[in-house]
Amino acid sequence: MLSIIQASGWPIWPLIACSIAALALIIERFISLQTRRVAPPKLLDEAMAVTARSLPAPDVVNQLAQNGALGEVLASGIRQLARDPRSTTEDVRAVMEGSGRAAAHRLEKYLNALGTIASAAPLLGLLGTVVGMIEIFGAQAGAGAVGHVAGGGNPAQLAHGISMALYNTAFGLIIAIPALFFWKYFRSRVDAYTLQLELASEQFLRHLSQMGRRQL
Repeated sequence: MLSIIQASGWPIWPLIACSIAALALIIERFISLQTRRVAPPKLLDEAMAVTARSLPAPDVVNQLAQNGALGEVLASGIRQLARDPRSTTEDVRAVMEGSGRAAAHRLEKYLNALGTIASAAPLLGLLGTVVGMIEIFGAQAGAGAVGHVAGGGNPAQLAHGISMALYNTAFGLIIAIPALFFWKYFRSRVDAYTLQLELASEQFLRHLSQMGRRQL
């Protein structure tokens, strides 16, 4: 592996940095976008149960808010009612929508960076290819002959230029393809979670409205 890196020349180092960053972002997003961290399956039912008769105590609401993005959104509606019992449906909906937008923004964290790596890696590989081609032409120019075929230059420098071009192209694609795949995958997960938050929030708002405890 070290010999490949050495043969690839200096353009390989930005690609290695991109690969390390992409791997770190992928691992972080896998951990952060787990269902239990975003929208625990039973959380909505539990929130509806604790608000079935009256608004829960602040410590219960705080505990609810600690259960992922969904918990934060549901807790924001309860807190709005606790602050202002005369809040209308639109007041509570506005607060929950604001909390939902903030949660969705956090879910999208680092996705732009991962997408940028997926876009930039092939370009960095192309840069290495161009540098390798320059090495090839330099090898021929160093031979002092005009009109020679490609093998007429310095063989060692010619081989180095070819290997640099091919290795950097390959590294760029090896980094870009998985990064693009995982960016698409995480993007779809975030979209699904956002829809789930919206539907759960609307259901919870209807639950609060139907209770008759507040004039919503």
